[in-house]
Amino acid sequence: MNVLNLIDTLEDMIESGSSIPFSGKVLLDKDEIMELIKEIRIQLPDEVKQAQWIKEERNKILVEAQQEADRIVQNAKKRIEELAEKDEIVRLANEKAEQIILKSEEKANEMKFASIQYADDILDKLEKDAAQIISTLKINREELRGMK
Repeated sequence: MNVLNLIDTLEDMIESGSSIPFSGKVLLDKDEIMELIKEIRIQLPDEVKQAQWIKEERNKILVEAQQEADRIVQNAKKRIEELAEKDEIVRLANEKAEQIILKSEEKANEMKFASIQYADDILDKLEKDAAQIISTLKINREELRGMK
């Protein structure tokens, strides 16, 4: 029997005992009551030990739960920092990419204008050379006509 059952039995004995009229007192069998109290004393230390063990286990579980909660919070904070850092890295990478694209476009335009200028210079020289050759040809033809 556990302690609570023994206490219930004690209450039943008191309630079912012979009452003394006009006094509120009850006659009980002393030996029965003493035996019941003795049994409660025997049972009580085990139940106190169990209660103490339950209390310690409860505290241990609470500590572990708090540690787990702290670990989860730390992991969440770390993850947020990583994501924020990644966002910053992505933003910086995008800025760098935009700068590279702008410089590439500028360089491409410079190269385009330089090649147009180079081609124009060559064509101008060829035109002058061709004009000089034509002029020389005309002179040579006139000289040939004059030899007739």
